[in-house]
Amino acid sequence: MARVTVEDCVLKIPNRFDLVMLAAHRSRGISAGAALSVDRDNDKNPVVALREIADETIGLDETRDSLIRSLQRHVEVDEPEEEDTLELMAGAIMAGDEADPSQYLKEGELIEQDGDEIGAGSGEDESAPDTPEADKGE
Repeated sequence: MARVTVEDCVLKIPNRFDLVMLAAHRSRGISAGAALSVDRDNDKNPVVALREIADETIGLDETRDSLIRSLQRHVEVDEPEEEDTLELMAGAIMAGDEADPSQYLKEGELIEQDGDEIGAGSGEDESAPDTPEADKGE
């Protein structure tokens, strides 16, 4: 095949948008120094990329996965469990959940919230105010 046209590639990738995205990504890879799977024949990188797609000399699934990874801006990272617990607790507090935040803590752990320490399993009644009016017994 001396020259390749988009019509030759549409048989392999029916969606023209996908075809353009994959060919552009492969062309950028060739510009960055990726190995060619077809002879260059004095063609420019986009034509070489289209020829590779038409001849199926590159893995289309791997190229598509590489394209998706290159376009992602947020990569999810697994965080330790301890941070997840604190995030759950903070989310419950921010959502106005009236549940006791100490339910998310292990026995004996303390966290600080607005200057007050909250502990798990302390057994103290934290709902009683620490004001002098409460001590009067009215």
